[in-house]
Amino acid sequence: MQPRTREKLAQMQARFAHLNEQLVLPEVIADRDLFRRLSIEHAQLEPVVQAFEQYTDLGQRIDDAQALRDDADPDMRDLAEQELTQLNSERETCEAELRQLLSPGDADDRRNVLLEIRAASGGDEAALFAGDLHRMYSLYAERCGWLLEPLGRSPGEHGGYKEIISRVSGNGVYAQLKFESGTHRVQRVPQTEAQGRVHTSTCTLAVLAEAEPADDIEVAPGDLRIDTFRASGAGGQHVNKTDSAVRITHVPTNIVVECQDDRSQHKNRARAMSILQTRLRESERRRAVAEQASERKSLVGSGDRSERIRTYNFPQGRVTDHRLKLTLYQLTQVLDGDLDLLVEPLRTQHREDLLAGSAL
Repeated sequence: MQPRTREKLAQMQARFAHLNEQLVLPEVIADRDLFRRLSIEHAQLEPVVQAFEQYTDLGQRIDDAQALRDDADPDMRDLAEQELTQLNSERETCEAELRQLLSPGDADDRRNVLLEIRAASGGDEAALFAGDLHRMYSLYAERCGWLLEPLGRSPGEHGGYKEIISRVSGNGVYAQLKFESGTHRVQRVPQTEAQGRVHTSTCTLAVLAEAEPADDIEVAPGDLRIDTFRASGAGGQHVNKTDSAVRITHVPTNIVVECQDDRSQHKNRARAMSILQTRLRESERRRAVAEQASERKSLVGSGDRSERIRTYNFPQGRVTDHRLKLTLYQLTQVLDGDLDLLVEPLRTQHREDLLAGSAL
């Protein structure tokens, strides 16, 4: 391990000890914002400090074992050699874990997300595919212990969705789903196809890190046009008799948000504002990324929604992620929510890409 890295880890260890002291102080506990901020920093430092302490302990044990190699007793020397082999292997594993923990992370990884699925080319078949994708991510969220709640939807004429927007909340949601943005393509025989021909349809998917109150995204009231109207779809007679649905237009950017899933106009308005804040934040993030595009290129591309990232081929039972050139003949498992088959290779490749050229 390089001295500079060891010094950095020692500083993190000292900061972690300081946070342990701060988090039990009554004045810190009484300040909810401060306590939350320090708790988040504590949680981020904890796995790094624990791995560093393990690495340090292994180094001490290796020193002790090396000292025994000069022992007069041959049995002790043999025992020391065996122990050194095991300890060096454990330290290599621990060092790899530290490299991963110290790799540049995304500040948004801990955030909840807005998951937006929209039918693109393919008409009714694209809407049906959007429904399949929504089911896939719902099952994946269930596997991960997350909560997925639809915020707005536009049903397709023959099933599925023209558009469906959901909020996904839980531990590390954005970290897991951030590589899912892009164009998802399906190849299959539609139920309405009499000749048995395979059709290709597409859906666009956007994963947006949810804006938080602390982000302080200022939206001037004069920049908003708010309309209310009668909701449509499921919900019983109530939705057809009251103006509970809300449409908010951000005039400067022409971003339009609708929410009608709740019977309460107040709740629909609050949800619509949350979605608007998230889209404005994402718009600003994309602008910043565009300015840096000439300096760096991400593993997964620009995240533009027109970028084809994955193909689901039903006749052959396969799913292909085009970014990794990875093909799996496990389509049923993936659609049933076993999305880690694709998510984890993407995350692993991304970490390796970030760590390329770096060393501890």
